Amino acid sequence: MFKIEKKLKDSLGRAGILSTPHGDILTPAFAAVGTKATVKSLSSEQVKEAGSQVVLANTYHLYLEPGEKIIKKAGGLHKFMNWSGPTMTDSGGFQAFSLGVAFGNNLNKFIASDAPTPTEIEEAYDERKIKKAKITEDGVEFQSIIDGSKHFFTPEKSIQIQNDIGADIIFAFDECTSPHASKEYLREAMERTHRWAKRSLDEHIKLQNSSSAHFQQLFGIVQGGRHKDLRRESAQTIGSMDFAGFGIGGSFVKEDMATAVKWVNEILPEEKPRHLLGVGEPIDLILGVENGCDTFDCVSPTRIGRNGTLFTHTGKIHILNAKYRDLLEPIEKGCGCHTCQNFSVAYVAHLFRSKEMLGCTLASIHNVYFLNSLMLKIRASILNDTFSEFKEEFLKNYK
Repeated sequence: MFKIEKKLKDSLGRAGILSTPHGDILTPAFAAVGTKATVKSLSSEQVKEAGSQVVLANTYHLYLEPGEKIIKKAGGLHKFMNWSGPTMTDSGGFQAFSLGVAFGNNLNKFIASDAPTPTEIEEAYDERKIKKAKITEDGVEFQSIIDGSKHFFTPEKSIQIQNDIGADIIFAFDECTSPHASKEYLREAMERTHRWAKRSLDEHIKLQNSSSAHFQQLFGIVQGGRHKDLRRESAQTIGSMDFAGFGIGGSFVKEDMATAVKWVNEILPEEKPRHLLGVGEPIDLILGVENGCDTFDCVSPTRIGRNGTLFTHTGKIHILNAKYRDLLEPIEKGCGCHTCQNFSVAYVAHLFRSKEMLGCTLASIHNVYFLNSLMLKIRASILNDTFSEFKEEFLKNYK
């Protein structure tokens, strides 16, 4: 199911082919995030034209609306959203974090310059504080973000829902943790994730052996926070299970993300694919590939696009800056995306100033195309032995 075509000589990076029932994914590759069976502001045709090979949807959100049974009745995720290529679904584990300790707090999965204060961290972990997700050994109790109703996800239920949704690649149910959590809690959550991984795998095998099963690949998820010993222990445990591939999840110190990924990928089985969850900054993608990751996903290209921020090879630009008001050039010269081929920066800036919906679409097309193009260039540089030069040149120009 995964074939390595070429490996970098002095690092863990590689180029490969990940095969699915809906086509091959040439790796390294970036998955466009279609949380609710749609990549925000883009049609499936536009996603494909922007170079996307694979789309990742969200199990928790699709379970709430429209419901996995409706998607199954429609013939599965591919038919439901009119996407003919490969698909992934995450397990809902990230929502245990975002609706739990992170809900209403200044916490995310990275430690960065705008990290919350010790008081904010303490408040986030206060059991008396109202949250929309509660974690137990058996699973996670969620409060619906739509109507407030309560729902309970076990590892088994997550796999059952993902089976009904029908994606090609699915993920084991895990507990995503905050990088600000204590090491004691990170170990507790990691060990729970390992137990949930075994339960997810057992349920997946049972469903795959049923007469009505459609083929799916299940990836196990490595956790362990920002600690080397926990990360390596998790990679050893999850790597020893019979998963088709692996996801690297949880929290990082942003500046050391590549190092943490390397800890994990030095241990995970080399012959299986590795997906880095929730990472989509251009520099992080290059460093992630160098350290052994094959696929990535992140909401960033469309999220920042809807806010008027655009990727270029010299860094991000914001379309509402005054200098773009009358600039009758494409966002980036030489870019092959639909937006740059047909519209000027001034036009896109006008759309944002006028609050026209087309602005979000054109910006998102450019950003998705930019990341897909970047991954193609990284792949080509691995295949023709010029990765080091490509990396050096890109990092020198991207500010």
